[in-house]
Amino acid sequence: MYDTIVIGAGPAGMTAALYAARSNLKVGLLEQGAPGGQMNNTADIENYPGFELISGPDLSMKMFEPLEKLGVEHIYGIVEEVEDKGQTKLVKTADEVYETKSLIVATGAKHRLLGVAGEADYSSRGVSYCAVCDGAFFRDQDLLVVGGGDSAVEEALFLTRFAKSVTIVHRRDQLRAQKVLQDRAFANNKINFIWDSVVKEIKGDGSKVTSVDVENVNTGEVSNHAFGGVFIYIGLDPVSQMVSGLDITDQDGWIPTDDQMATKRTGIFAIGDVRQKNLRQITTAVGDGATAGISVYNYLAE
Repeated sequence: MYDTIVIGAGPAGMTAALYAARSNLKVGLLEQGAPGGQMNNTADIENYPGFELISGPDLSMKMFEPLEKLGVEHIYGIVEEVEDKGQTKLVKTADEVYETKSLIVATGAKHRLLGVAGEADYSSRGVSYCAVCDGAFFRDQDLLVVGGGDSAVEEALFLTRFAKSVTIVHRRDQLRAQKVLQDRAFANNKINFIWDSVVKEIKGDGSKVTSVDVENVNTGEVSNHAFGGVFIYIGLDPVSQMVSGLDITDQDGWIPTDDQMATKRTGIFAIGDVRQKNLRQITTAVGDGATAGISVYNYLAE
């Protein structure tokens, strides 16, 4: 029996585990991969207080290291279902069932798929959702980045370290990214833009991506462009299917909470990118986690 189980070891989950453990609670931190979540896919983090520049994996380990000293139990597993038994909650993985007095859902979000022909066929064979993971495999190639937000522009800039050229295709006539990122992209002579356009189809030779059909949303004209890789950054979807049976999500799968991170189920809290909110950053995830760690302590004390 745990006092609390935190599902997800991103910055939100690790901070929640830290605060709960410092309150002398028995904490289980359940994660299906390496600690850090999306931070592990980020080459350079420039907006986390205290660090002018730090890599995502390095920041992940700095957050994780104190947890072991505090007695947080790190559990590996993929959560398939959560059952609310009132005073206790059951967290079910493929191999085990864990019992806890409270639960913190910190499962984050995943990259949204384009849903176009060729995307699934060439996944990991030229189609990627992580420039940090795969960029080095595309040295001296012409690459396409799909999207216009912070992530798309950040990853396009990162890809210029390896690529011959990087083209950003965006369905609007201007980017949505922060101005500082836009300025860097516009100043980089390796980065090109295709405006008012969407990807229609990703094509290849059977083993790898060779070109992309792009459609202009205003004229309907379709043009073909040669690219060796496609990196997709068009938004996020919540990872909340394991709690879908609890009726705590909205129609899109995000989890609404109050300002104490409590869901409408007593003893179940949600934090980080899976939570219904406007800003999804490492700093906001850490704030959510700290609040939830204390909220769990108060809940159990009452």
